Amino acid sequence: MGIKVAKFGGTSLADANQFRKVKNIISSDPERVYIVPSAPGKRDKDDEKITDMLYECHKAAKHGEDYLKIFEKVRKRFDEIVSELGVDIDLSAHYEFIQWQIGEKASPDYVASRGEFLCGMILAKYIGYEYVDAAEVIFFNEKGELNTPRTYEAVRNRLAGCKKAVIPGFYGSKPFGGIKTFSRGGSDISGSVIARAVEADLYENWTDVSGFLMADPRIVKNPKKIELITYRELRELSYMGATVLHEDSIFPVRQAGIPINVRNTNKPEEHGTMIVPDLPAEKRDYLITGIAGKKGFTVIAMEKDKMNMELGFARKVLSVLEEQGISIEHMPTGIDTLCIVVAEKQLGNKLESVIKKIKETAVPTSIEVAKGMALVATVGEGMINHQGIAAKLFASLADSEVNVRMIDQGSSEMNIIVGVEEEDYEKAVAAAYGAFVE
Repeated sequence: MGIKVAKFGGTSLADANQFRKVKNIISSDPERVYIVPSAPGKRDKDDEKITDMLYECHKAAKHGEDYLKIFEKVRKRFDEIVSELGVDIDLSAHYEFIQWQIGEKASPDYVASRGEFLCGMILAKYIGYEYVDAAEVIFFNEKGELNTPRTYEAVRNRLAGCKKAVIPGFYGSKPFGGIKTFSRGGSDISGSVIARAVEADLYENWTDVSGFLMADPRIVKNPKKIELITYRELRELSYMGATVLHEDSIFPVRQAGIPINVRNTNKPEEHGTMIVPDLPAEKRDYLITGIAGKKGFTVIAMEKDKMNMELGFARKVLSVLEEQGISIEHMPTGIDTLCIVVAEKQLGNKLESVIKKIKETAVPTSIEVAKGMALVATVGEGMINHQGIAAKLFASLADSEVNVRMIDQGSSEMNIIVGVEEEDYEKAVAAAYGAFVE
């Protein structure tokens, strides 16, 4: 029998009815032996996520405000799930300890992680699996990074004699005690780490959508679903805004060649999207895999005569950004030109000081700033060595009257990124999709 690790997101465990769906999914396949749950998410658009309420508790306690009323909502939510499912579990001692810890100014990571901690206990009891606290098997180092050697060894040792287990996602232990969480959405990473450690045959990521779509459905009407996608393509699309799966969750399973299957808890009969190491050309339906993009960028464009002959020009510019703690997104260049694309949230209020320092350090002939830019990425390994891709894309953008302000194609030839005005963003996404799919 093979091994499947199944991670269930917050919407999959939002209430008792969702728990029932999860149980049916798990029991329908005996290979689903290790389960990684998130904390309960929203039951409807006006609801609150458990994790958000716990962060509110921490914030209130930190400022000496009443956090007990907020925590009571958390407690009530879990109690309703337990009651409706008829689970024989008493969480009162855990509630009291968590509540006390919040009052004692516990770290935000500890407080936020208690959603997964409690949800995992309930789910384990409900489906009859052993409960393994993530703090026992997921470890971070002094820098706050995942300690992969220690974690993999701990997971293997702990689960060696455990045929079926629930391991809550999102958190682990710091080197000398205490709780550390991944970034939001980090239960995806937890599931990936567990899958890698136990050498799973498949990592299933259950959520509220049936996989990845080739474009944002808010922009493109009824976009095609991506049936198969490679790790590399997913990494590009996730980075550019396709947020079904946490982008960092790819790395652990990618190293071991473990496929990921993104599926819908509410439509378990649908196969979802399969993420695989490689995809032969004959299995591709289209030359591209997907379109994704983001708004909120600033382009700093510099020009200097004989820039290509000046040693260290780019280094000087990049050193200014490094000193200011600013990372860049892209850096298209010409013979005498250099453009730096930076997320506006990275720049904050530092733009004037950055421009001043670049002028002093690199002494460009001219420097211009274009705010309100959006980036649109056309991604697909099927584009590699295929003639006419760029021509087709830019013809479609021109026909849609989209003014392209920047072009950047990676050396891998698996993506073409264009910079456009934010007001043209939706038109650009629709045009790129239409060029290759419709």
